[in-house]
Amino acid sequence: MHTMPCAYGWMSVGHAAKEGFMVSVREAHFNTQAFQLDEWVARYLDDKDDAQKLLVLIQQVEALPVKNKLAHTELLARAREMIEILAPLNMDIETLQAAVLFLLFDAGVLNEEQILEQYGENLARLVASVVTMNAIGALKVSQNSRDAEPQIDNIRKMLLAMVEDVRAVVIKLAERVCLLRAVKNADEETRVLLAREIADIYAPLANRLGIGQLKWELEDISFRYLHPTVYKDIAKQLDGKRVDREVFIDKFVTQLQQRLDSDDIRAKVYGRPKHIYSIWRKMKGKDLKFDELFDVRAVRIVTERLQDCYGALGVVHDLWHHIPREFDDYVANPKPNGYQSIHTVVVGPEGKTVEIQIRTEAMHQDSELGVAAHWKYKEGASNTKQTGYEEKINWLRKILQWQEDVAESGNLVDEVRSQVFEDRVYVFTPSGEVVDLPLGSTVLDFAYYIHSQVGHKCIGAKVDGRIVPFTYQVETGERIEIITSKTPNPKRDWLNLNLGYIKSSRSRSKIQHWFKQQDRDKNIAAGKEMLESELARVGLKIKDAAVAVERFNLNTMDDMLAAIGGGDLRLNQVVNFTDTKIRKVEDTDENLLEDIIKKASHKPKKSSKGQVEVNGVGNLMSHIARCCQPVPGDEIFGYITMGRGISVHRSDCEQVKELMRAHPERSVDVIWGENYSGGYRIRVRVLAHDRSGLLRDLTTVLAAEKSNVMAMSSSSDVKSQTATVELELELYNLDGLSRILGKLSLVDGVIESRRL
Repeated sequence: MHTMPCAYGWMSVGHAAKEGFMVSVREAHFNTQAFQLDEWVARYLDDKDDAQKLLVLIQQVEALPVKNKLAHTELLARAREMIEILAPLNMDIETLQAAVLFLLFDAGVLNEEQILEQYGENLARLVASVVTMNAIGALKVSQNSRDAEPQIDNIRKMLLAMVEDVRAVVIKLAERVCLLRAVKNADEETRVLLAREIADIYAPLANRLGIGQLKWELEDISFRYLHPTVYKDIAKQLDGKRVDREVFIDKFVTQLQQRLDSDDIRAKVYGRPKHIYSIWRKMKGKDLKFDELFDVRAVRIVTERLQDCYGALGVVHDLWHHIPREFDDYVANPKPNGYQSIHTVVVGPEGKTVEIQIRTEAMHQDSELGVAAHWKYKEGASNTKQTGYEEKINWLRKILQWQEDVAESGNLVDEVRSQVFEDRVYVFTPSGEVVDLPLGSTVLDFAYYIHSQVGHKCIGAKVDGRIVPFTYQVETGERIEIITSKTPNPKRDWLNLNLGYIKSSRSRSKIQHWFKQQDRDKNIAAGKEMLESELARVGLKIKDAAVAVERFNLNTMDDMLAAIGGGDLRLNQVVNFTDTKIRKVEDTDENLLEDIIKKASHKPKKSSKGQVEVNGVGNLMSHIARCCQPVPGDEIFGYITMGRGISVHRSDCEQVKELMRAHPERSVDVIWGENYSGGYRIRVRVLAHDRSGLLRDLTTVLAAEKSNVMAMSSSSDVKSQTATVELELELYNLDGLSRILGKLSLVDGVIESRRL
């Protein structure tokens, strides 16, 4: 491919700049007369087949029926400009074609189906990846946007597309350069809005990917639009002594080149452009005036070999005195984006300071082209599976680091950082494809993400070549390989949350579905074994769980056992319900029961002290039932237990009604005592639209009401996009409960709040 001389970094086509101190911007090709398309294509592509492909594509674009002739001309000019930016970046023919097709798609001239049908799957996929880059715009929306979730999902898809094919990023950056140039004569508001977005988001992205050729232009033009007065002032000072500076640099370069040649160091010395944005940033960062800068005069030494870098450094320091505090060795300690060079500042002839960069040719290519430097596709080799795994790891790290550079702040950006960069992990399949999983996902979650059958047949897993347990939580950048058997054989233990085999509800539902499809008798037997084992741990037997059948809307005990064995009903739900709400009823001591009933034969009296007053019975032990947790103000009645006194229930308690049907003689009237001042535990359920920050908002309400939260649990329904939050609160009266329920219902997204 044709590349521009690298002596001064990348310079715009058609502009000769000896020193390159000013930003050089290419004007768009709006005059198509006398334009030789074939000659222009040949200027950028040496390969005849590639040149022919690009020529045919542009001719097809020219022939497209477009109503607005001016818009069509501008579209063609923009396409040529994109190619002029991308070709010197060493991009392959598919990238150049996709850049043109993306412009057509963006302008509404072609749609996805037409691109796929006319240009094939590879180009259609690459264009689609560029389109996903539009999600970056979500980072600039209102902080109060209600569309955060879809936008975050789009950004996540964009991130995956960026890692899968970094060419999409390069195309998008080139498109931003074109747009930045195009708004030169637009109104100030348009220029400033675009410049702010590019300075905050796209320029840092180009920097992280190491594409210096695009980075400097994005930075300089954005700076010119955002700070026109400062820009012009620096440009004026640069231009004021330009001739003297050029003469000085020419002499300096000649002297240094002669010395390197005489010492047999294979290297070339060039004058180096200084960009206005970098000058301003250094002035601001070091609180310096323009005349105090060391690096307005700058040269670059490009060597053939690594050892020559340090040989050249020795020559430089031998010729001139260097300033130690300005020395940096980024060859031994590269920057996070991969940048490598030796930086030194010397006091040269006439006592003038000169900044010198020393790097190899390979380092120079990396600095100017970044990730594009190694993107050497051959025809038909654009399948992402052929992209090096280590390269993808490198790109992934750079892109994840990019979020640290995003200057915009606000709720949505914080949410993006959390849900896209911090609360997600990005791992690789053995073929190099990227998989996006929630933070904390295990290798089993990964297996079920790939396919249900991969999960069902999983018998082992490797992470970066080493065997790991099923509970291993994957981390970003790891390569996961799943070992499978011939037949599916998932384990019911995988559904046990306490064992940590899976994290995602997606994995759980797939495992549950598999067990549900198995033989009912096997599920009943498995469910019985599981339930008996867990009940025994809390001192209960399986018959004690019979009352749970109706609670979970089932018809028979076998139905419940089958649901447990098949994974449709969580074992811990049944056990907890049985343990906390169903107490084993033993035969009553008839004498005690008769005595209580006799004394409780008249209407209750109000008590002046105590928690509750039982009809005519003094000093009788009582307690608040845990199943319905009544509070003062509720209608209540008592149930005589064995050994635990009177259990006080709400009159609408379903649990005690069931017990009363079996033992009506145990009922006794009770009323609240007047002076009771203790707290009561109340269970509350909140149903809301699932969103980030819901739990925080609910607990803020409770804190404002000075309500103690004794316990909290939450669950999400992926299909309905709702969340259920169950709270156990300590309250002192019914009025407080009504007030809290009312305020909880006012929280954004809450559908219903009620007492259980």
